[in-house]
Amino acid sequence: METHNQWMERALQLAEYGRGAVSPNPMVGCVIVHEGRIIGEGWHRAYGGPHAEVRAIEDADAKGNSHLLPQAIAYVTLEPCSHTGKTPPCADLLVSRQLKKVVICNDDPNPLVSGRGIRRMRDAGIEVECHVLETRGLELNKRFFTAMTLKRPYVILKWAETADGFLGYETGNPVQISGPLSSMRVHQWRTEEDAIMVGYKTALMDNPRLNARHWAGTNPVRIVTDRRLQLPSQLHLLDHSQSTIVVNYDRETEIPSEPERYALPTTAYLKIDKEQGEIAQLLEGLHRRKIQSVLVEGGAAVINAFLESGLWDEIRRCQGTLTIGKGVAAPVPGGLFKGSEQIGDDLWTYYNRI
Repeated sequence: METHNQWMERALQLAEYGRGAVSPNPMVGCVIVHEGRIIGEGWHRAYGGPHAEVRAIEDADAKGNSHLLPQAIAYVTLEPCSHTGKTPPCADLLVSRQLKKVVICNDDPNPLVSGRGIRRMRDAGIEVECHVLETRGLELNKRFFTAMTLKRPYVILKWAETADGFLGYETGNPVQISGPLSSMRVHQWRTEEDAIMVGYKTALMDNPRLNARHWAGTNPVRIVTDRRLQLPSQLHLLDHSQSTIVVNYDRETEIPSEPERYALPTTAYLKIDKEQGEIAQLLEGLHRRKIQSVLVEGGAAVINAFLESGLWDEIRRCQGTLTIGKGVAAPVPGGLFKGSEQIGDDLWTYYNRI
């Protein structure tokens, strides 16, 4: 088992390289081992591209190791797919190349797979072992698993507050709370999530861009609450520079065939009913648009609405050194304290809902 853990650790490490580039697919890594030596490895690099198993087989072939595959073990972080999507079934590939054994970290909850990949390989005579470093795999792909099991995006609430507990001035005028290192970290986080969200007041008063200009990576889909479609068209959020979803009471845009983050930059509309739970409707609408994670950056009304609904997963709170005496009170974190770190002069604390 220790040997299995060693190789699965490597597969999980490879899977991480796909962060921010493969959603709504999961991050997957694959390592092929023959007699204690890696003969091929790969990971899912981009949405729509070859899966990890394909990359690993190609790597083994390129290194002249094809003849060793029937005596090799493949370590895969997620159950190989058994259906044809943008690529052929990976389970069939492993069967055709006659792998001796496949070790899997997590079963795939996708109804299109859900045990079928494992059965296909076992029916073909491949030995299959499951649930190696299972907890690590669940953490790696928590966004994917949340989308598949709860039918909603994974929600991260993030805010910065002053040392005396305020988000900003009562007038709504913006105030710089966090330092440059924290800003860089936040922009890194933006590249890792499918979408980023602010409320009406934040959009109007701060005029944010909500892009990742301080970190290399893919810009998230922007989401803004504008119930009655009153935001001025000259705001950055409505400049068509990246995909933006406007949550409102009146208009609905047809759901694209591709996930929103891969659609052409545009402004789309998601209609919700003011007589029903708005947060639940919002998340259901985003799920239908294949958005698997949302970084909620404020303001106070939006963050408190998520907290009250219970439909959130993480909190990332920044506490700066500035004091302003009075202003808009910061939300009160809930859930379980996970840890903290100092970034520059700022103290970040992290919480999980459960």
